[in-house]
Amino acid sequence: MSSSIRKSIHSDALTRLAQAIAVAVSATLAGCSSTSQLPQTDAAHTLSVRTKQKPIWLSEKPTPEIPQDVWERMRQGFQLQDGLGVNPRIEQQRLWFASNPSYLESAGERGSLYIHYIVERLEERNMPLELALLPVIESSYNPMAYSRSHAVGLWQFIPSTGRYFNLRQTRFYDGRRDITASTTAAMDYLTKLHDMFNGDWLLALAAYNAGEGTVSRAIERNEKLGLPTDYWNLPLPAETQAYVPKLLALSQVVLAPEAYGVNLNPIANEPYFEVVEINQRMDLSKVAAVANIDEDELFQLNPAFKQRTTIDGPQHLLVPTSKAQLLTTSLSTMKPEELISKRSLKPVFEGADSPVLATAKRNYRVKRGDNLTSIAKANRVDVKDLQRWNNLTGKNLKAGQTLVMQDTRKRSTGRTTTVLAANSKKQTQYKVKQGDSLYMVAKRFNVEMQHLKRWNPRVGQALKPGQMLTVSSPR
Repeated sequence: MSSSIRKSIHSDALTRLAQAIAVAVSATLAGCSSTSQLPQTDAAHTLSVRTKQKPIWLSEKPTPEIPQDVWERMRQGFQLQDGLGVNPRIEQQRLWFASNPSYLESAGERGSLYIHYIVERLEERNMPLELALLPVIESSYNPMAYSRSHAVGLWQFIPSTGRYFNLRQTRFYDGRRDITASTTAAMDYLTKLHDMFNGDWLLALAAYNAGEGTVSRAIERNEKLGLPTDYWNLPLPAETQAYVPKLLALSQVVLAPEAYGVNLNPIANEPYFEVVEINQRMDLSKVAAVANIDEDELFQLNPAFKQRTTIDGPQHLLVPTSKAQLLTTSLSTMKPEELISKRSLKPVFEGADSPVLATAKRNYRVKRGDNLTSIAKANRVDVKDLQRWNNLTGKNLKAGQTLVMQDTRKRSTGRTTTVLAANSKKQTQYKVKQGDSLYMVAKRFNVEMQHLKRWNPRVGQALKPGQMLTVSSPR
């Protein structure tokens, strides 16, 4: 081997040795540094534990619990409560609601048919769920509400604004009363106002009440004077100055109803009605009979059909969810003429042995020479029934005296029985409140609508506050 080759090998070996020494020194120093802050006996154990630990997936989140009550669902979607602070205008309105708990309770009862639908539509648009309470302010959740300015329906559209948002108004149909169409229109209008006033919901609500022109002029006035242009500082009409605080106060009462002495009955967080498609003219009374739906309830869901006939309106009906399938099946087997007949398909009284011919009470004026036996025989009723209906203890009558007569019905056995079994019922008087309907009264007393109408034959579909209704209930 030449001397030059030996020198080269020796040089390479020295280089490799130096590198190995450097690596060893670095490893020793790193070990000292990493273990200097841990006890010598624990360092190896700690490292081994760390290598065995399973990863934690931070992306996993607990599924939020779905509220059973639509009121609670509504509370979770409130967006207008932040930053309100102490506001005397809100406090004044809140005090009124606390002093009149029946107002919200009654409106909530009427709105139980519609609130779930409205809440869902608001959520789809990411709009504040406080807006589901706007019909409480506007109409007390009465779809038949009518104002002096000719505003109509849950959302109180005047004729011109209704037409602007495609709510048709004819002799037979008024879209302002249509539950789904008017709700869509109201949300379109509120969204438009929200965008117009740069995302300020309070200004949008003020404009919904007073009109966008009124609010815009108030803003321009304050700008010229160097004054704030937020809702609370605008010179608006008195009604509009109370309008927004009223909604905010109402929302706060809904947030904690017990604190204000308000009893809000739970409303199931599920759809109350479904849409059933139709392709021909129908009388609502006929539809109600076919699907075993209370007629007044069906009209409360479809109040836009002013003559209770599906003319000029959309080709669908809103029907209680529990009856939708029955109606769909029945409609598929019926002839068109059967659905516009004025006669009812079913007897008024379920479970009767034969159809019942039920009419109103009637009066009989006692004539000279009349007695209970002759009157009872002439009217085909029992003397005891005649005494009971008129609270008579004896048989003496006076000429000119008025007796109440109940109509009767014939069972398949051939025996005649009275329509009302007075000995198993007790009668009470109910004073009609603002926004009441026959359906709501029947629901409150847990009686059938047909019975309530029969007990009050002179009462029409539209009730007036202060009116007295007779209600019979089991003893």
